[in-house]
Amino acid sequence: MSDDQKPKNIQDMFERNIFALLTATALAFSIAGIVEIVPLFHLKSTTDYTEQTDKYGNVKNERFPELVWERTFTEDANGKLVSEKALYKEDANGNWVLADWKAGDGVRPYTPLELAGRDLYIREGCYICHSQMIRPFRDERERYGHYSLATESMYDHPMQWGSKRTGPDLARLGGKYSDEWHVMHMLRPQDVVPESVMPAYPWLAENLVSKSFFGTERDMTVRLSVMRTLGVPYTDEEIANANKAIEGFTEMDAMVAYLQVLGTMVKLDDSKVYRQ
Repeated sequence: MSDDQKPKNIQDMFERNIFALLTATALAFSIAGIVEIVPLFHLKSTTDYTEQTDKYGNVKNERFPELVWERTFTEDANGKLVSEKALYKEDANGNWVLADWKAGDGVRPYTPLELAGRDLYIREGCYICHSQMIRPFRDERERYGHYSLATESMYDHPMQWGSKRTGPDLARLGGKYSDEWHVMHMLRPQDVVPESVMPAYPWLAENLVSKSFFGTERDMTVRLSVMRTLGVPYTDEEIANANKAIEGFTEMDAMVAYLQVLGTMVKLDDSKVYRQ
């Protein structure tokens, strides 16, 4: 059969034209992938599905209610967003502390100091060398702990999952080391981990977190307001007190506060299958 003879059918065309065969193969795999994978996005049984129930930011998780810290938001007579539970408050000594939430109560929004620390974490490029997503593999669970759940990142904008690990994963770092250890590690990494290639960050201990670039002020009130527009539930009072809650703290304090909360919000049960 001569090469210039016209193809008799589709199979004959593919056998004659390698580019057509590759294109058809790629198309077939794409369609198969869409058919198999996309429906899983809409099946609650395949994930630790947490949903927002109203415009105020109220959330619920029907299968695993222990994953989220639920509190009810309403508008008062003045149109301000209020809740029966407070995220943080000022104690008798004038210190801003967590109020109605305690470790293990479920995923909650970050406090102003923790959120400022997260911003510094991003500013200093920590995400370049550290991931925050433990994959469901045996070796990772033995080293880092329970695999990460999507619900744990629902208030992260942007999320910090990552994939590159020049340093260890930090998804469950909170509580593993003391505050003093973290400070020393940020100032002189090799003094606590001799084989570390991490650079030092001495300026974090010198700069107030209330200050930003070029002598400007860090406005956490605006920061929390922006987060609320993204679906993170803060009351009007919590937003109004945000700048007061970071007064007197250094950038090092904020960074340590953020690192110490990672992975501590939820008490995960190893006997439960959170996703299939």
